[in-house]
Amino acid sequence: MPIKIQSDLPVKEILEKENIFVMDEKRASHQDIRPIQILILNLMPLKEDTELQLLRSLSNTPLQVDVSFMMVATHEAKNTATSHLNKFYETFSEVKHRKFDGMIITGAPVEQMEFEEVDYWEELTQIMDWTKTNVTSTIYLCWGAQAGLYYHYGLKKRLMDKKVFGLFRHRVENRKIPLVRGFDDEFWAPHSRHTEVPAAEIHACEALTVLAESDEAGVFLCMAEDGRQIFVMGHPEYDRVTLDGEYKRDKSKGLDIEIPKNYYPEDNPENRPLLLWRSHANNLYTNWLNYYVYQTTPYSFINTAEIIGK
Repeated sequence: MPIKIQSDLPVKEILEKENIFVMDEKRASHQDIRPIQILILNLMPLKEDTELQLLRSLSNTPLQVDVSFMMVATHEAKNTATSHLNKFYETFSEVKHRKFDGMIITGAPVEQMEFEEVDYWEELTQIMDWTKTNVTSTIYLCWGAQAGLYYHYGLKKRLMDKKVFGLFRHRVENRKIPLVRGFDDEFWAPHSRHTEVPAAEIHACEALTVLAESDEAGVFLCMAEDGRQIFVMGHPEYDRVTLDGEYKRDKSKGLDIEIPKNYYPEDNPENRPLLLWRSHANNLYTNWLNYYVYQTTPYSFINTAEIIGK
């Protein structure tokens, strides 16, 4: 699938070296096609790393995807250059008049804080409310998923006894639902979090359908409103070495961090991690784009009220 991004976005060169079809604005303007409009609210501190991970994940269908990046205006990013943010990111006030086929709200390293203590929480609630009428389908990732479950359904997160960190085996619970079409009965996925939304409470919420979970890591994937809201508790977009970087970063800071589970061969951090989750991660995003975005929105442009019958 060609991904349409700004021609000078720094990760463009990396994607092209990986043989991912990236299209700039000039080439896209010569095609008579209505691309899928995807908005990514990037709350992660290393924004360029997350850009690369998510663009890789969105690159596996024949659809043309036009990606826009958004940041919150009520928080000062300290790990990404201001020049990069000013050039490639928009704020909510700049996009709220637009409609999008799909949206991704990432995680953020604020999970041990209460939601209301996060400096951009009020802005995020406005954005999540806006998605109900301006976005056909929204994926919430990790802390973003916890925030979405709390805001939309009142489900509270709780602090774990120790960090859920590493690769965990999950089983598919509802195979007939298109979002997990093509998944094996069991699959691996990365997690990196100190909190969880208890599985029992997710199962008890009638609005939510659980699609995959783990005995160790809890619910991994659930959805509501026939896929208009999708909650992913882990990080399927992570690269091979993302958990390695997190582990060695925390270790160098003297933090009490365990080796990520099921990640390094022989549990030796000197060994190169095996990439065991990429195919299912790609399948998840491909299914989302096809069944919950492309198949749902009309050619002319989305009319969310019409789609959901309101």
